[in-house]
Formats: sequence, structure tokens, C-alpha cells
Amino acid sequence: MNIKPLAILNGMRTPFCKAYGAMGDVHAVDLGTAAVVAALNKTSVTTDDVDEVVMGNVSGPPDAANIARVIGLKAGIPQDRIAHTVNRNCASGMESILTAWQILREGRAKTVVAGGTESMSNIPLLVRRDAARLLMEAGRAKSLSSKLKVVAKFRPRHFKPVPGVMLGLTDPFCGMNMGQTAEVLAGAFGISREDQDRFALDSHIKAAAARERCFLSGEIAPFRLADKVNTDHGSDADVGLIAKDNGPRANQSIKALQKLRPIFATDGSVTAGNSCPLTDGAAAVVLTSADAVDLRSDKPLGYVTGYAIAGCDPSRMGLGPVYATAKLLRQTGLQIHNFDLLEINEAFAVQVLACLAAFESDAFAAKELGLTKAPGSFPLDRLNVHGGAIALGHPVGTTGTRMIITLLRALREKGLHRGLATLCVGGGQGVAMVLETEIEK
Repeated sequence: MNIKPLAILNGMRTPFCKAYGAMGDVHAVDLGTAAVVAALNKTSVTTDDVDEVVMGNVSGPPDAANIARVIGLKAGIPQDRIAHTVNRNCASGMESILTAWQILREGRAKTVVAGGTESMSNIPLLVRRDAARLLMEAGRAKSLSSKLKVVAKFRPRHFKPVPGVMLGLTDPFCGMNMGQTAEVLAGAFGISREDQDRFALDSHIKAAAARERCFLSGEIAPFRLADKVNTDHGSDADVGLIAKDNGPRANQSIKALQKLRPIFATDGSVTAGNSCPLTDGAAAVVLTSADAVDLRSDKPLGYVTGYAIAGCDPSRMGLGPVYATAKLLRQTGLQIHNFDLLEINEAFAVQVLACLAAFESDAFAAKELGLTKAPGSFPLDRLNVHGGAIALGHPVGTTGTRMIITLLRALREKGLHRGLATLCVGGGQGVAMVLETEIEK
């Protein structure tokens, strides 16, 4: 694809907090609004300059169906500016940026705010279909006696809620939840429990170190709670301010990880410790076309210069990064060694390890990618250098945006040029993006 680069002027995010905890009562709208305001404040762009808003979101709050529009208005963006929401499951935070890129290329807008927001704490509990029918029947009943007749039909099973989050994490095509697909990869690639736990430990070590030296603080806008409620560690409980991610554990140990039981198969290896946690959080970036940057005083954080999206077997959805990256390499002519830093989203430790194995496998390349040889190995010292979702968390609609902000900041801090950001997508897809700190004009 020969397309003009996309300029990312800057970006910010909220702290990421484990679901049902510190930010459990915060609406996804408020998380997204905080991220958009913070991102704009990092640039010379004002709300009047914003032409469109595109936000990724997966769990779709019923009281904010087009959540991007609500966020835009709450952030102070004029009401005559349009907004829409996108959903590519775990890649929604990337999809919002790719959609913004298309909007800018066609000239519909000059400046777009994009990002993602997710409150996994507030994914609703649902009722069974038969219970819903009875509730509707009771609502239509005209008299007290007829209502009581309907009430008499209720049984204990009707009062058992259906967790919406579990439905969302289960693929309707293959019938497997995301953790079960991870177990499939563990078996297919012979990845041990010990290897998964050690990868998870490394994620915590790197993320805790990044938090300790305040690298992550450079992309986090502290979030003030409306009420002085439990704010968990990494915050100031006296003023209800959350300033840090609460997922990374500086004291994490391999011994503690080994004590955890498998959660998706009794004889499996995927545990809560080597999987990403359910998480609340939002992120946003301010975007324009690369040739419009000279019109502003902002020096872009970086650029998106290429991308690819690929599909794969939903039961092996964790391999999405391999298919997408292989497609990206074909399109751009780049090779893995051309990337200074690499990010693979850590949905599960085994999923990342399976991707690394597939990248190095000539047999996989020939059978699945149509290549004569494997793309090559990902240098571990360049992979997820500040930890990943196992430690930081994975608010599904947000993570893609967070990865882009973190990777560009890491490249700039280290004086490097090019990075690869890629993730797997529930339902069997992968997205890969080329990020660069500078481009030739």
C-alpha cells in the first residue's frame, strides 16, 4: 500500500485498573472523556479544531449506544462535529486509528481524535431468555391476579444471572471462550506451564520497573474519582485520585504463579496468573495527515506508515499476529530485523509464546502463510520492553491505542526509529501496524 503516513500528534490514557476494583463504578464514557481531554491537552489542538471523533469499544454500554458521540460532547468538542464508534473486538483501539486514517485520506476531516474505552466492570449481568419472557408477560398483565399467575411460573433457575462478560469472551462460531483457545495453542505448540509462568513473571518485572522509574506516568493522566471510594494501591486515597496502573506486581514470584490452578481446563496450563486480567481504562490520540503537520507547532509523537489485517481459525485466534504480520511484511517489504522494538499484546502468555514459535517455524510458514521460509525470530530483548497486558491489563476496546502510545514513547526514549505493534483478535483475526518516529518528506 502506497499511502501517506498518519501523524500521531500525541496521546494519553487513564490508569488501567483491574475490573470490579478501583474504577469499578466509573462509566466507560467518563473514562473515554478523561483520555480525550488529556490527549488534547498534550497538543496545541483545541476542541474547536477537532473535526471527528472515533472511539473503539467492545461491550457497548446500553445507555451510550454510540459512545464516541457521548464522549466527544462531554469532552467539549462542538456538537456539529461528528463521531462514531468502532468494534473489532480486541483490536478496536487500533481500528479507531485506522478508521481515522481513512477519514483523513479522503479529506473528510483535517484533525481526528481516536482511541478506545472499556469498563469491563460494568458489562451487565443478563437474564435468561425464558426469564425475560416471563418478565415481559408480567409487565403486560392487566390485573394483580394475572400478574400473580405469571409470578407463580418463576423457578429458581430464572434468577440465576448470565454474566455478559462471559458471553463476550466466548466465540459463537467455534463455541470456545478465549481461554480455551489458549489451551489449544498450548497443546499444538507444546508450551509448558513453566514457560507460561516465567513469561508472565517477566511481564510483571518489566511493567513494575517501568512504573517505578515513572516511564508509564508519561502517558497516564491521573483520574479523580467522583466519590472518595476505595482507590486501591497506586493512588492517593485521601483525594480519590488514581495516578498509576494497579496491575503490575513488583513482588510477583514464580512460586506464587505456580500455585494457581488452571481455569479453562482441569488438566490445562492457562491460569489467572499467566493471562491478562479484566481491566477498566481508556486511551486517546490526536491525529492528522503527515503533510498537515507543518501547519501546526506540534512535533508528532510518531507516525503510522503501514498496517495489515488478517483472518484465521477462531479456535486458534491467538495466532492472529502471525498472519497479520506476515501479510504486513509482504506489503511493505520489511523484515522482522527492520523493527527496533516489537509489541505483541499479551492476551495470554501461551498465545504470545505460540506466536513466537510460529514466526520461527518453516513448516508453519509453508502450510499457513504461503511462504517458503519462516519470517524469523522476535528478539526477546526488543519485545514488550515495558511489560504487557498480563501485568498492565487489557481493557479490550482500549489496548490497541495504549500499545501505540507506549511503543512510540519507548522508541523516542531510546532514540530508535521503527516499531511493530500487533495483537490477536477474538473471533480469529490479527492486526499489525508499522510505527515510526520520523519519516522522510
